[in-house]
Amino acid sequence: MVLKLLSGRRSLKANRSIYLLSPLPKEGVKSLPMIRFERVAESIDFSSCDTLMFTSKQAVVTAEAIDPKWKSIPVIAIGPATKRQVEILGGKVIFHPKKFYGEVLADDIAQFFHERHILYLRPETISFDSRGFLQKRGIVLQEQIIYKTICRQYGLSEQPPESSVIIFTSPSTIHCFLENFSWLKSYTAVVIGHSTQVHLPAECDYVVADRPLIDACIEKAMTL
Repeated sequence: MVLKLLSGRRSLKANRSIYLLSPLPKEGVKSLPMIRFERVAESIDFSSCDTLMFTSKQAVVTAEAIDPKWKSIPVIAIGPATKRQVEILGGKVIFHPKKFYGEVLADDIAQFFHERHILYLRPETISFDSRGFLQKRGIVLQEQIIYKTICRQYGLSEQPPESSVIIFTSPSTIHCFLENFSWLKSYTAVVIGHSTQVHLPAECDYVVADRPLIDACIEKAMTL
Protein backbone atom coordinates (compact mmCIF):
# COMPACT_ATOMS: atom_id res chain seq x y z
CA MET A 1 0.00 0.00 0.00
CA VAL A 2 1.42 3.34 -1.06
CA LEU A 3 0.56 6.69 0.51
CA LYS A 4 0.45 9.64 -1.85
CA LEU A 5 2.57 12.59 -0.72
CA LEU A 6 1.14 15.85 -1.99
CA SER A 7 3.37 17.90 -4.24
CA GLY A 8 3.79 21.57 -3.41
CA ARG A 9 2.83 22.27 -7.03
CA ARG A 10 -0.56 20.67 -6.70
CA SER A 11 -3.49 23.08 -6.90
CA LEU A 12 -5.78 22.76 -3.90
CA LYS A 13 -9.15 24.34 -3.16
CA ALA A 14 -9.14 27.60 -1.23
CA ASN A 15 -11.06 28.11 2.00
CA ARG A 16 -11.05 24.46 2.97
CA SER A 17 -12.32 23.58 6.44
CA ILE A 18 -9.48 22.62 8.78
CA TYR A 19 -10.20 20.18 11.61
CA LEU A 20 -7.83 19.68 14.55
CA LEU A 21 -8.30 16.31 16.26
CA SER A 22 -6.18 16.84 19.37
CA PRO A 23 -7.93 17.30 22.76
CA LEU A 24 -7.26 21.04 23.16
CA PRO A 25 -8.77 23.59 20.76
CA LYS A 26 -6.65 26.08 18.83
CA GLU A 27 -7.64 29.41 17.34
CA GLY A 28 -8.29 29.51 13.60
CA VAL A 29 -9.26 25.85 13.11
CA LYS A 30 -12.30 23.72 13.90
CA SER A 31 -11.93 21.53 16.99
CA LEU A 32 -12.95 17.88 16.67
CA PRO A 33 -11.21 16.14 19.59
CA MET A 34 -10.88 12.44 18.94
CA ILE A 35 -9.27 11.29 22.19
CA ARG A 36 -9.45 11.74 25.91
CA PHE A 37 -7.07 10.57 28.61
CA GLU A 38 -7.67 8.50 31.71
CA ARG A 39 -5.17 8.00 34.52
CA VAL A 40 -4.57 4.34 35.36
CA ALA A 41 -1.94 4.60 38.12
CA GLU A 42 -2.30 5.90 41.68
CA SER A 43 1.42 5.93 42.50
CA ILE A 44 4.84 5.76 40.82
CA ASP A 45 7.74 3.66 42.05
CA PHE A 46 10.90 5.77 41.68
CA SER A 47 13.02 3.55 43.95
CA SER A 48 15.10 1.82 41.27
CA CYS A 49 15.56 4.57 38.69
CA ASP A 50 17.88 7.55 38.28
CA THR A 51 16.41 8.85 35.00
CA LEU A 52 12.88 9.27 33.67
CA MET A 53 11.74 9.12 30.06
CA PHE A 54 8.64 10.85 28.72
CA THR A 55 7.45 10.62 25.12
CA SER A 56 4.36 12.81 25.41
CA LYS A 57 3.15 15.99 27.05
CA GLN A 58 0.24 14.08 28.57
CA ALA A 59 2.58 11.66 30.34
CA VAL A 60 4.27 14.61 32.07
CA VAL A 61 0.94 16.12 33.09
CA THR A 62 -0.23 12.74 34.40
CA ALA A 63 2.98 12.15 36.38
CA GLU A 64 2.55 15.56 37.99
CA ALA A 65 -0.99 14.65 39.05
CA ILE A 66 0.15 11.33 40.52
CA ASP A 67 3.34 12.37 42.30
CA PRO A 68 5.17 15.71 41.89
CA LYS A 69 8.36 14.06 43.17
CA TRP A 70 9.15 13.11 39.57
CA LYS A 71 10.72 16.59 39.24
CA SER A 72 13.64 15.52 41.44
CA ILE A 73 14.79 13.03 38.76
CA PRO A 74 16.47 14.08 35.47
CA VAL A 75 14.43 13.55 32.34
CA ILE A 76 14.89 12.30 28.78
CA ALA A 77 12.21 14.28 26.93
CA ILE A 78 11.09 13.02 23.53
CA GLY A 79 9.68 15.81 21.37
CA PRO A 80 9.63 19.59 21.80
CA ALA A 81 6.14 19.70 23.35
CA THR A 82 7.21 17.11 25.93
CA LYS A 83 10.39 19.05 26.73
CA ARG A 84 8.42 22.26 27.14
CA GLN A 85 5.91 20.63 29.50
CA VAL A 86 8.70 19.17 31.66
CA GLU A 87 10.29 22.60 31.97
CA ILE A 88 6.99 24.39 32.62
CA LEU A 89 6.33 22.08 35.57
CA GLY A 90 9.85 22.52 36.94
CA GLY A 91 11.56 19.33 35.79
CA LYS A 92 15.12 19.08 34.46
CA VAL A 93 15.68 17.86 30.90
CA ILE A 94 19.10 16.27 30.42
CA PHE A 95 18.55 14.92 26.92
CA HIS A 96 16.31 16.08 24.08
CA PRO A 97 17.11 14.23 20.85
CA LYS A 98 16.74 16.03 17.53
CA LYS A 99 15.43 12.86 15.93
CA PHE A 100 13.06 11.15 18.28
CA TYR A 101 11.28 8.26 16.68
CA GLY A 102 11.86 4.55 16.52
CA GLU A 103 15.28 3.03 16.08
CA VAL A 104 17.13 6.36 15.85
CA LEU A 105 15.88 7.32 19.30
CA ALA A 106 16.70 3.91 20.76
CA ASP A 107 20.22 4.11 19.33
CA ASP A 108 20.75 7.53 20.94
CA ILE A 109 19.58 6.30 24.33
CA ALA A 110 21.74 3.19 24.06
CA GLN A 111 24.79 5.31 23.23
CA PHE A 112 24.44 8.00 25.89
CA PHE A 113 22.56 6.30 28.72
CA HIS A 114 23.78 2.71 28.85
CA GLU A 115 24.73 3.07 32.54
CA ARG A 116 21.49 4.76 33.57
CA HIS A 117 18.46 3.13 35.18
CA ILE A 118 15.65 4.58 33.09
CA LEU A 119 11.98 4.54 34.01
CA TYR A 120 9.69 5.15 31.04
CA LEU A 121 6.38 6.64 32.20
CA ARG A 122 4.12 5.82 29.29
CA PRO A 123 0.61 5.45 27.91
CA GLU A 124 -1.06 2.07 27.67
CA THR A 125 -0.60 1.93 23.88
CA ILE A 126 2.63 2.95 22.18
CA SER A 127 3.66 3.02 18.52
CA PHE A 128 7.22 1.77 19.06
CA ASP A 129 8.53 -0.93 21.40
CA SER A 130 11.36 1.04 23.02
CA ARG A 131 11.84 -1.56 25.73
CA GLY A 132 12.31 -4.45 23.32
CA PHE A 133 14.64 -2.50 21.07
CA LEU A 134 16.82 -1.24 23.92
CA GLN A 135 16.99 -4.69 25.43
CA LYS A 136 18.78 -5.84 22.27
CA ARG A 137 21.42 -3.21 23.09
CA GLY A 138 21.86 -4.35 26.65
CA ILE A 139 19.74 -1.65 28.30
CA VAL A 140 16.98 -2.66 30.67
CA LEU A 141 14.25 -0.05 30.34
CA GLN A 142 11.79 -0.06 33.20
CA GLU A 143 8.25 0.91 32.27
CA GLN A 144 5.12 1.98 34.10
CA ILE A 145 1.82 2.65 32.38
CA ILE A 146 0.29 5.75 33.94
CA TYR A 147 -2.53 6.66 31.53
CA LYS A 148 -4.56 5.38 28.63
CA THR A 149 -6.12 7.00 25.59
CA ILE A 150 -9.82 6.55 24.91
CA CYS A 151 -11.66 7.32 21.68
CA ARG A 152 -14.47 9.85 21.73
CA GLN A 153 -17.67 8.91 19.94
CA TYR A 154 -19.42 10.96 17.23
CA GLY A 155 -22.47 10.59 15.04
CA LEU A 156 -22.19 10.48 11.25
CA SER A 157 -23.75 13.95 11.04
CA GLU A 158 -20.58 15.32 12.67
CA GLN A 159 -18.23 14.03 9.97
CA PRO A 160 -16.08 16.75 8.35
CA PRO A 161 -17.38 17.72 4.91
CA GLU A 162 -15.78 16.89 1.57
CA SER A 163 -12.37 18.49 0.86
CA SER A 164 -11.61 19.15 4.53
CA VAL A 165 -8.06 19.25 5.87
CA ILE A 166 -7.70 16.89 8.84
CA ILE A 167 -4.86 17.45 11.34
CA PHE A 168 -3.63 14.27 13.04
CA THR A 169 -1.37 14.78 16.04
CA SER A 170 -0.85 11.14 17.01
CA PRO A 171 -1.56 7.61 15.79
CA SER A 172 -4.45 7.52 18.28
CA THR A 173 -6.19 10.44 16.58
CA ILE A 174 -6.06 8.53 13.29
CA HIS A 175 -7.40 5.31 14.77
CA CYS A 176 -10.21 7.09 16.62
CA PHE A 177 -11.17 9.17 13.59
CA LEU A 178 -11.51 5.99 11.52
CA GLU A 179 -13.60 4.39 14.27
CA ASN A 180 -16.08 7.23 13.86
CA PHE A 181 -15.92 8.14 10.16
CA SER A 182 -14.91 6.81 6.76
CA TRP A 183 -12.00 8.45 4.95
CA LEU A 184 -13.12 10.54 1.96
CA LYS A 185 -10.86 10.77 -1.07
CA SER A 186 -11.21 14.56 -1.10
CA TYR A 187 -9.68 14.89 2.37
CA THR A 188 -6.08 15.94 2.93
CA ALA A 189 -4.29 14.86 6.08
CA VAL A 190 -1.69 16.96 7.90
CA VAL A 191 0.36 14.82 10.26
CA ILE A 192 2.65 15.89 13.08
CA GLY A 193 5.45 13.47 12.13
CA HIS A 194 6.40 10.35 10.23
CA SER A 195 5.58 7.95 13.09
CA THR A 196 2.00 9.23 12.86
CA GLN A 197 1.98 9.25 9.05
CA VAL A 198 2.51 5.48 8.78
CA HIS A 199 -0.89 4.90 10.42
CA LEU A 200 -2.81 6.75 7.70
CA PRO A 201 -5.17 4.84 5.40
CA ALA A 202 -3.80 3.59 2.10
CA GLU A 203 -4.14 5.97 -0.85
CA CYS A 204 -4.41 8.94 1.52
CA ASP A 205 -3.23 12.39 0.44
CA TYR A 206 -1.07 13.85 3.18
CA VAL A 207 1.61 16.34 4.12
CA VAL A 208 3.93 16.27 7.13
CA ALA A 209 4.38 19.31 9.35
CA ASP A 210 7.78 21.01 9.18
CA ARG A 211 8.19 20.61 12.95
CA PRO A 212 6.57 18.09 15.33
CA LEU A 213 4.31 20.69 16.96
CA ILE A 214 0.57 21.31 16.72
CA ASP A 215 1.17 24.93 15.75
CA ALA A 216 3.38 23.73 12.88
CA CYS A 217 0.57 21.40 11.75
CA ILE A 218 -1.85 24.33 11.69
CA GLU A 219 0.65 26.47 9.77
CA LYS A 220 0.99 23.70 7.17
CA ALA A 221 -2.78 23.21 6.95
CA MET A 222 -3.25 26.93 6.27
CA THR A 223 -1.15 26.60 3.12
CA LEU A 224 -3.42 23.98 1.55
